[in-house]
Amino acid sequence: MTTGKINVSVENIFPLIKKFLYSDHEIFLRELVSNGTDATLKLKHLISIGEAKVEYGDPIIEIKVDKEGKKIHIIDQGLGMTADEVEKYINQVAFSGAEEFLDKYKDSAKDSGIIGHFGLGFYSAFMVAEKVEIITKSYKDEPAAHWTCDGSPEFTLEPADKTSRGTEIILHIAEDSLEFLEDSKIHGLLNKYNKFMPIPIKFGTKTETLPKPEDAPEDYVNETVETDNIINNPNPAWTKQPSELSDADYKNFYRELYPMQFEEPLFNIHLNVDYPFNLTGILYFPKLGSDMQIQKDKIQLYQNQVYVTDNVEGIVPEFLTMLKGVIDSPDIPLNVSRSGLQADGAVKKISNYITRKVADKLKALFNENRADFEQKWNDIKIVLEYGMLSEDKFYEKAGGFVLYPTVDDTYFTLEELKEKLKENQTDKDGKLVILYAGNKDAQHSYIQTAKGKGYEVLLLDSPIISHLIQKIEGDNKDLTFVRVDSDHIDNLIKKDENTISKLSDEEKETLKTSLESYIPKAYSVQLEAMDSQAAPFIITQPEFMRRMKEMSQSGGGGMFGMDNMPEMYNLVVNTNSDLASNILNTEDKSTQENLVKQALDLAKLSQNLLKGEELTAFVKRSFDLIK
Repeated sequence: MTTGKINVSVENIFPLIKKFLYSDHEIFLRELVSNGTDATLKLKHLISIGEAKVEYGDPIIEIKVDKEGKKIHIIDQGLGMTADEVEKYINQVAFSGAEEFLDKYKDSAKDSGIIGHFGLGFYSAFMVAEKVEIITKSYKDEPAAHWTCDGSPEFTLEPADKTSRGTEIILHIAEDSLEFLEDSKIHGLLNKYNKFMPIPIKFGTKTETLPKPEDAPEDYVNETVETDNIINNPNPAWTKQPSELSDADYKNFYRELYPMQFEEPLFNIHLNVDYPFNLTGILYFPKLGSDMQIQKDKIQLYQNQVYVTDNVEGIVPEFLTMLKGVIDSPDIPLNVSRSGLQADGAVKKISNYITRKVADKLKALFNENRADFEQKWNDIKIVLEYGMLSEDKFYEKAGGFVLYPTVDDTYFTLEELKEKLKENQTDKDGKLVILYAGNKDAQHSYIQTAKGKGYEVLLLDSPIISHLIQKIEGDNKDLTFVRVDSDHIDNLIKKDENTISKLSDEEKETLKTSLESYIPKAYSVQLEAMDSQAAPFIITQPEFMRRMKEMSQSGGGGMFGMDNMPEMYNLVVNTNSDLASNILNTEDKSTQENLVKQALDLAKLSQNLLKGEELTAFVKRSFDLIK
């Protein structure tokens, strides 16, 4: 038997590893199972190149829990280690790496450094174990070895009687970690971190019922057998080529990832690149609607099929974090505990690739089946509109597939819209005016007035639309977006023709003075000569003010302090209406006031602005009028 002391200057390195290295003790199982997987895959490679002259067989990794003995066993059938290799890799390399790590990061936060640089995964075992044993037999024709360490720099290394190839790690669980002796806890961790590991993982057994033979008698009782309980899928969909997978395969994998998600995804994007970095994955577009308060962190990040995190910020562009799915890359630089990202140029390249790939896929879907794409538009638009705002590379490609629906459910790209509207909706200054509504019901009368003029009205109702149209206007100086209720229609798209007012300038001044004496200060009175059949009173909200306020509320950071500004409206009065003449010619002030209030309330009602006490008073007054 060999005994020794590991050559480190720190007297007891394990508490320091605990303190600096890992923020979450549960990942010890991930690390140890990952090591067993690596050992198995390395053996497979050595056999394939002729360096190892052994049978590969059907290796598995087995986890056993001995609750009574307070032990957890992790057993692999990989390449194993000789006593010399244990001495080298467990005592020297890892511990010198640990010392280097602690020396480098002793003054900084935990979770620092690059995974693999220090070779510390094995030592995560000491977060939950007071003693760790390794019993290992190399694929080489050499004796097995038994290494034991109790969490101090002292270790023992002696021969073992193990005859089968591979490594068994035995964790003697510490008193403060007895929760890890519960089968349900271990099963949960394996399901979280090792669900898609490339080597089958056995955890206990399960009872299976054999199928009934065709010639079985009626009183036949089905036989049952005990089989290995394999808890992982070693060949998940993202490891295969898109040509190998059907639509059903993609949907089944989605259910495998999200067993509690009952709604089907709209479509998926399969990522597969091997230069200038390796990355595979599948992203799914779930139904999103217009809600931006969606739970993010639904994309899972893997490294060689080992689960790392569901916080993919930095790798996946922010606008795509509302999607679901998997990304797997050995080239993503992780910190030493494999629980977060390092800032790295490669990460930005990966993010740019994903952005481009998603844009290309969306364009292909649009071209292949536009009708289907239009049908799904309202469920995906929030992601794409956010992408246009946040990622210039996505914005550059978005013109080919981003849609602008009308209130009549027809869809146009921006270029199609320009072509469609240029003849009828270009104003006298040569600017194309795109009318839009945010709510079909609330702005119904304005929409109808615009359609009466032969104008198209878009329905743009996402919470970030004000930001987006601001950006589009900045890149298209010859067009402007105007909400359909921001002015009366003749002012929205100004043409050369002018409507003559029936009232003289003096009469208009008198009328305005009368109106302003009855109308609240929140309304700016404007007199306009319109068609005599147009509504006598129209409430509008100035486009600029409303848009700035909306942008402030949806992430403009309190833009110009507009969050706290009161709502401001214009009251446009049609001087050619009979009502304007009646108000002007009514000498009884009480009657005049009632006419103005009734007309204002009707205009407010059409804009859904009449509420509470004002609405109650309006209803009572209206009943009095028809008594």
